[in-house]
Amino acid sequence: MVLADLGRKLNSALNSLSKETVIDQDAVDKMLKDICVALMEADVNVKLVQQLRAGVKNALNLDEVAAGLNKRRLIQQAVYKELVKITNPDTTAYKPRRKKQNVLMFVGLQGAGKTTTCTKLAYYYKRKGWSTCLICADTFRAGAFDQLKQNATKAGIPFYGSYTESDPVIIAKEGVEKFRLEKYEIIIVDTSGRHKQEESLFEEMLQIQNVIQPNNIIFTMDASIGQACESQALAFKNQVDIGSVIITKLDGHAKGGGALSAVAATKAPIIFIGTGEHIDEIEPYNTEGFISKLLNLGDIKGLVDRVNELGIEDDPELIKKLEKGKFTLRDMYEQFQNITKLGPFGQIMGMIPGFNDFLSKGHEKESQNRLKRLMIIMDSMNDQELDCVDGIKLFQKETSRFVRVCRGAGAHPAEVSELLGQYHKFSQMVKKMGGIKGLFSDGPGQEMTKQQMAMLNTEMAKMMDPKVLHQMGGMEGLEKMMTQFQDHSSGKKRTKAGLAPDFSMLQ
Repeated sequence: MVLADLGRKLNSALNSLSKETVIDQDAVDKMLKDICVALMEADVNVKLVQQLRAGVKNALNLDEVAAGLNKRRLIQQAVYKELVKITNPDTTAYKPRRKKQNVLMFVGLQGAGKTTTCTKLAYYYKRKGWSTCLICADTFRAGAFDQLKQNATKAGIPFYGSYTESDPVIIAKEGVEKFRLEKYEIIIVDTSGRHKQEESLFEEMLQIQNVIQPNNIIFTMDASIGQACESQALAFKNQVDIGSVIITKLDGHAKGGGALSAVAATKAPIIFIGTGEHIDEIEPYNTEGFISKLLNLGDIKGLVDRVNELGIEDDPELIKKLEKGKFTLRDMYEQFQNITKLGPFGQIMGMIPGFNDFLSKGHEKESQNRLKRLMIIMDSMNDQELDCVDGIKLFQKETSRFVRVCRGAGAHPAEVSELLGQYHKFSQMVKKMGGIKGLFSDGPGQEMTKQQMAMLNTEMAKMMDPKVLHQMGGMEGLEKMMTQFQDHSSGKKRTKAGLAPDFSMLQ
C-alpha cells in the first residue's frame, strides 16, 4: 500500500534524529526536508507542505527545551499535530441515527468507484446490525444497474432500480419512497458519474437532491488522480451541499496524498477510505488515528472501538473468568475468532503501534494463514485439553497428548510448542488483568460500570494484538523454533514422534 510507503519514509526521517549526536536546528532542518520530499512524492499539495514545515518550525524552539526532555519525541509530536492540521477540515460529519431513515446520496466522477463503494458502505452498516438498502439512479452508464444488482445480491442487500425507466430522478424518488415505507435505516442512492463540464448531468444531480432530500451527500474521491480532483471537488461543492467524502483506491496509488490534501477544498470531512477491492475493504476514517498509523504509532483507540463492538459485556461467563484470572485454550480459540470479526487483518495490524508494515498485503495474507493454522491445531485438541485452567502443565505431564495433537493437525512439534507459548503469554495477561484494582464489579450480583467496561475493553484490545501471530509465522520463525528441538542423536528426551516439546520458553 502506497500510504505504508509514505509512512515508512516519514518514520525514516524521524528516526534519522536518533543517529544525530546533537539534535540542533540543522538536524531538524534536514529531517523536515526529508519529510517534505516524502509528502510531495505522495502528491500532497505544495502549499500544504510549506504550511507543515512552517508550523513545525514555529512549534519548536530547541534552545528553550529543558534539559532531560526527549527532543525527538517533542519533534515527533509537532510533526504529528501539523499532519493532522493539513488533513482535517475541522467539521463534524453527519452521523446516521438508529431507527430513523437516513438517506445517503453518492456523487462523484465516473470511474471513481462509486457503485462499488455504495455496496461496501451498505455492507459495513449491515454487519453492524443496521437495515440497509441500495438504489441505482444511474441511467447514464451502460451496465450500472447490473453491477449494483450483482454486488447487492452477493452482499445480501435489498436493491431498487429499473431497466425501462430512463429518468434517474423518478427512479431515485420511487426507490427512496419504497424503502422509507419499509423503515430501512440506511438508504443509499447511487447516481451517475459526472464531470464538471457536463452541465446537464450536474442539473440532473441537483434535481435528484431536491426530490429525495438526502441527509448526507457523499462525494467519492478517486485517490489515483491526486491533486487533479481538487477542481472537480470544488465544482461539485458549488452545485450541491457535500456533507462528507469517501476516498477510494488508496491501496495502490502514489497520488493518495494529493487526494487527502484535496479534501481541504471541500471543507467536508473524510468519513471512510477504500483500501482494496473486496467488499469489507473499507474503513472508517479518523484523522488522528490515520496520522498516528502513518507515523507507526498505532491507533489503540480505534482498536478499542472495534473491541467494543464485540459486546464482551454480553458474555458474563467470560467476564467471570477474567475476574478470577483464569484463561483456557478454548478461551484463546474464541479470542482468535474475535480477531477475525474485528475486520480485515491489514486494518487491525495498522492499529498496533510499531506495525505499520502490516498495511502490506503480503504480511496480511501470511498472518491470516498463520491464524487459521493455529486454530486447526486447537481443533485437534480434546475437551479436557481445551478446558483445562492450566493447559501447559497438562501437556508437560503427558507428552503423549502433545504427540497426538501434532499428528491430528499434521503439525510440526515446533508449531504446537509455539502455540502453547502464545497461550502462556495470554494466560499471564489474564492473571494480571484479574489483579487490576477497580477493573471489575465491587461485589457479587453488581454490574460493571461503563467506566469499568471501557477499562476492560482496553485490556482486551491489548490481548488481541495480532502482531505476535506474524512473528510466529514464516519459515524464519519455524527454523528458529526447530533449533529448540533435538533429534534422536542429541541424546535428549524425545517422544514417539522423534521430537520432544521444549517448554523452557514458558519458565
